[in-house]
Amino acid sequence: MTTAVLAETAPVTIGVHRATLDDLIQVARHRRPVIIDDAVFDAMAPSREWLDGIVDAMGPGKQTPPIYSINTGFGSLAGRKAFAEPADAAELSRRLVLSNAAGVGRHVDEEVVRATMFIRIVSLTQGYSGVRPEIVSTLARMLNAGVCPAIPEYGSLGASGDLIPLAHVAIVMSRSHTGEDVDLDSGEALLDGKVVSGIAAMRHAGIERLPLGAKDGLALLNGTSFSCAQAALALYDAQNLLETAQITAAMTIEALRGFGDAFIDELHQARGQRGQIEVATRIRELLSGSTLIDGNASTDPVRQPPQDAYSLRCIPQVFGPIKDTLAFAAGIIDNEINAATDNPLIFPSLPDTRKLKAVSGGNFHAEYVAFAADFISIVVTEIGNITERRLFRLDDGTLNRGLPDMLIDSEQTGMDCGYMLPQYLAAALVSDCKTLAHPDSVDSIPTCANQEDHVSMANNAGRHARQIVANIESVVGIELLMAAQALELRAAHPDTGDARPGAASAAALALVRGSKSADGRPIDHIRADVVMYPRVRKALDLVHSGSVVETVNKVLAG
Repeated sequence: MTTAVLAETAPVTIGVHRATLDDLIQVARHRRPVIIDDAVFDAMAPSREWLDGIVDAMGPGKQTPPIYSINTGFGSLAGRKAFAEPADAAELSRRLVLSNAAGVGRHVDEEVVRATMFIRIVSLTQGYSGVRPEIVSTLARMLNAGVCPAIPEYGSLGASGDLIPLAHVAIVMSRSHTGEDVDLDSGEALLDGKVVSGIAAMRHAGIERLPLGAKDGLALLNGTSFSCAQAALALYDAQNLLETAQITAAMTIEALRGFGDAFIDELHQARGQRGQIEVATRIRELLSGSTLIDGNASTDPVRQPPQDAYSLRCIPQVFGPIKDTLAFAAGIIDNEINAATDNPLIFPSLPDTRKLKAVSGGNFHAEYVAFAADFISIVVTEIGNITERRLFRLDDGTLNRGLPDMLIDSEQTGMDCGYMLPQYLAAALVSDCKTLAHPDSVDSIPTCANQEDHVSMANNAGRHARQIVANIESVVGIELLMAAQALELRAAHPDTGDARPGAASAAALALVRGSKSADGRPIDHIRADVVMYPRVRKALDLVHSGSVVETVNKVLAG
């Protein structure tokens, strides 16, 4: 729990504007607190009032038709009226939460939990779910107090929503309406690095666990919030990764004395693809001022033919479609963060000729999220694919235009491996991604007596996307290390001793050399073998944190 720290940070307000990916990141990763605008509760009132009227009309001798999730079973039991007593509506919600809390696997990262809770609040405050205000207020209080329900990674099919993961949130915040509160039935939460009961976590935070009312249980469980949280975090990191990969690619282009012809604007305008044009523009900016590049729009190249290998020459043609695809995924995820995704949704504004204002549909189906996560996985794997080829080229003395084998100017050739093994590591990570990038959205296994006969597998897609992004962050971090070493070797080479890299590469090089590795030692230029893993870990941190992009952008902005 870090209540004091959270309280000192300006909150993110829910309800004033559409929630953004940056809002989510601030709450999930930087632990900013949230507040709910009062106008949200006014928007939530009509659907709850209609639901209260339905529950009030129940009772002995009263004819209340079956209304899904209010007085019926779930899934294939949807058409069966379960009870007539109003009090049983609350018991139905409670039993649903207990039965659905069935996940297995490691507990997901806290930022995934916080992102999930944030999205669920935004979804329920759209006003179509019929939940009581106390439901969203309690979720907000949990976020602000640092209560972190322990959510296992496996269980969701991405339809009927993320039932199992979301149940592991709901079981922590809720209790039986009878007043009985059993520790073993309160779920699990993470507190100071240890797993404790939901009761213990909520008591530590000073938050009362809520009895659930009619429909509250399904509204908390039936949505895409968990899958969307994973896809959103993967997207944010993928966008930063692409920006960083352009910087490390430019460093490698300079270290290998690449040609500038491949980035001339007219070439890319002739194709007309937006992302490609933007990436080429960025590469030209990153290479600006470099005297290591051969040729540009106003100067003929000296060496002939002015062609590099595809891993250098085709960066705009590869990174461009990646950028466009991530932009497409961002549009989907932005909408999904702000979507009402449970079932049924309640629309009191429907015409008076329709008495049933609860509409059963399929907004819980996470195909949108699954596609977005799959696309992220595919394109980020491609960042790794092309980056690893540049690493190989840097290491190979027959391909790196005069640099020493394995980027190490050893006094005794063969004594030192230099940067041989980081390339091995990159190859292993990229190969892993090629397997993980198989689209999860093309798979479906029917459930619930074939009522739920097509599912999205969005949770699997989101898990894989996050792992792929993490893998390729390491690959780009390796390029950061190797390109820094290569630039210094190029500066010491007799043929290019007077040449200098551009301001962007120089800034990235200075960042690396000014950083300490994970073991506290400097990340210096190596002339003999050293322990590599602390350097790789720090390089990963520089990539993931956005430090590389921030450092270079400050220099380029003057």
